[in-house]
Amino acid sequence: MSRRRHSYKSDGGQPHKRQKTSESVVIENRLESLICLVGQKNTFSVESNLEGLAGVLEADLPNYQSKILKIFCAVARCLPEKMTVYTTLVGLLNARNYNFGGEFVEAMIRQLKEAIKSNSYTEATYIVRFLSDIVNCHVIAAPSLVAMFESFVAVTQEENVPQVRADWYVFAVLSSLPWVGKELYEKKDVEMDRIFSQIESYLKKRQKIHLSMLQVWSADKPHPQEEYLDCLWAQIQKMKKDHWQERHILRPYLAFDSILCEALQHNLPPFTPPPHTGDSIYPMPRVIFRMFDYTDAPEGPVMPGTHSAERFVIEENLHCIIKSHWRERKTCAAQLLSYAGKNKIPLNYHIVEIIFGELFQLPVPPHPEVMYTSLLIELCKLQPGSLPQVLAQATEMLYTRLDTMNTTCIDRFINWFSHHLSNFRFRWNWEDWADCLSQDLDRPKPQFVREVLEKCMRLSYHQRILDIVPSSFSALYPANPKCIYKYGDESSSTLIGYAPATTLTSVIKNRAINEDIFNILKDVPNPNQDDDDEGIGFNPLKIDVFLQSLLNLASKSFSHSFSALAKFHEVLKSLSDSEEGKLHILRVVYEVWKNHPQMIAVLVDKMIRTQIVDCAAVANWIFSPELSHDFTRLYIWEILHSTIRKMNKHVQKVQKELEDSKQRLARHNKRRDEDDDDDSGREDGPLEEQIERLQEKLESAQSEQKNLFLVIFQRFIMILTEHLVRCETGGIDVITPWYKNCVERLQQIFLQHHQIIHQYMVTLENLLFTAELDHHILTVFQQFCALQA
Repeated sequence: MSRRRHSYKSDGGQPHKRQKTSESVVIENRLESLICLVGQKNTFSVESNLEGLAGVLEADLPNYQSKILKIFCAVARCLPEKMTVYTTLVGLLNARNYNFGGEFVEAMIRQLKEAIKSNSYTEATYIVRFLSDIVNCHVIAAPSLVAMFESFVAVTQEENVPQVRADWYVFAVLSSLPWVGKELYEKKDVEMDRIFSQIESYLKKRQKIHLSMLQVWSADKPHPQEEYLDCLWAQIQKMKKDHWQERHILRPYLAFDSILCEALQHNLPPFTPPPHTGDSIYPMPRVIFRMFDYTDAPEGPVMPGTHSAERFVIEENLHCIIKSHWRERKTCAAQLLSYAGKNKIPLNYHIVEIIFGELFQLPVPPHPEVMYTSLLIELCKLQPGSLPQVLAQATEMLYTRLDTMNTTCIDRFINWFSHHLSNFRFRWNWEDWADCLSQDLDRPKPQFVREVLEKCMRLSYHQRILDIVPSSFSALYPANPKCIYKYGDESSSTLIGYAPATTLTSVIKNRAINEDIFNILKDVPNPNQDDDDEGIGFNPLKIDVFLQSLLNLASKSFSHSFSALAKFHEVLKSLSDSEEGKLHILRVVYEVWKNHPQMIAVLVDKMIRTQIVDCAAVANWIFSPELSHDFTRLYIWEILHSTIRKMNKHVQKVQKELEDSKQRLARHNKRRDEDDDDDSGREDGPLEEQIERLQEKLESAQSEQKNLFLVIFQRFIMILTEHLVRCETGGIDVITPWYKNCVERLQQIFLQHHQIIHQYMVTLENLLFTAELDHHILTVFQQFCALQA
């Protein structure tokens, strides 16, 4: 492929500079496009594409070497699913231009160190794997890669560092071996045996207290829920035993072996892993999700075994495709379905397993949950004949295993399934799940169906759910989402609050102002005391009659309710000026809307935002006896997690404001020093005062945040301890459906907010999770501590 050469000689005139810059940008963009698109499906083979592109790039190296290097470093990090295509291209360029190969290796080592220092460990893994694969392309000498692996494995001998640090370095080595293990063993077998021996010794002494906290299912049947390093070690051991044979890695460099083997090789510079610091954040351990094996896909190609390295390679490639394209669901679905080795494997089964594996990953999925929903919908559209069948089979399997499924994963299953049904006209053979109707309503299966129908109603309407689900499921139907107004009929006329509620309803309808409301509430008696004071302090009846009337009048829609809260915000703030008042406001919201969980959730959210109630009040309300009937319902925990997130965002916002103000002050000081201008100091005073105020505001917000977590964990400990004592006294088995749900909700709080909770570990250990605590509860805290130990 030839390119017309341009003369960039300039006589010093500006137009020539502009022309050069413009043409350079065009050529650089074209080079980037050519490199990024190589290996995509087209009429030519990958090998012929690579050969042609290597020629083009070689010709452009004299003028555009730095740009080409930058692009190659980027694709190594960001397009790992096409790694062997790019390693081949680097090999071909190295064979033609030795200096380019050397500069590329140095650039990659620099990027590796930067990725590790910036805690970008996923990218660092891809860089290590890329460096490993260019050994096969004769760019790097095998002994120097073995030396780097030895320095990685030496991290397992470090003292006083977290286990997760050594975990990553071991993973980086093991996860590269499917690509380069054979080459390394042929060249340096003694050293590799020593590395394997060190890894084996490390894995045997490694702590795995965290394992049960991260498992999707508590039962190991039908598929073991293995820790990720244990599983990978078994896969590499089997591959080694099979003499490193595999048939699922695309290796285009084999076609160029005669060219590549003549190339001069480079040695990696000695690599010292960056030391552990207080800012180091390592990847958390994982559990390998397994849903299918070869018996589930009886027709077509055989699914590789759990402990085969092929299974690891396929899953890694599919994960990489999702990671590269998750923002564009159509592209992502198309890329998954056009996977290079699709004819050798039951691809649809692998794709569905990978997607559910990511969706159920604890503590949080790699991408937003809704992405997996939209991706599966897109896949069903692209393969309407086969993929929906595999998805239905997977759904059935998940349903049958609900009894041992982690509660957080059940939540995600509920959200996914209801959303998926709403895109396919809610079609499902509900009779297949009739077994749940004979079980107690607190069991996982009836609870799951009930929550799915509740979510479906949110995405549709009440009557539609009654029409599509058989009447035999009526016990699990969602309630008709209507407002329950205590003072709404003649039978309630005997209630103390009936008269003021009637008056309030009338004046609110007639566009009352806050003063009118205060005047009516002033005369409402306080059932908790004989002589009510003149103020609006805590009076449960005042809150009851006012909020019942207001919510009833605004019950037509969410927006009507929001407007009502906004209009009478002053009254509500006055009624909630005590902890008891805030708690009672939440009780009234629940009483009025107990048949409409979504309305409760949005009203509580609005009340937190408008500071009618605070986060601690919501936490106390959730654990109150009044809510015990709904304690295991999904919407309750959605409210609590939303509340925690609001608190965390508030702290982050104040932190950012403080940092911005400090930076502004630093810039002012710098300018003043440079200008030596006395007048510039005038701005420092107000800024320093602002920083002081923000510092106080941050301390207050952090104190609230810590208090919120203390309230939540204290309430968990109280209700779990009561359950344990009750069971012990009555000789009852501790492990009930309620207990499982409650313990896993406690785990969920730890997992979903782990980064924030880690700041308060010492306080939690000293105040709540002490050695005297029952081991059933203390174990959860110890599992959490082990996650980043």
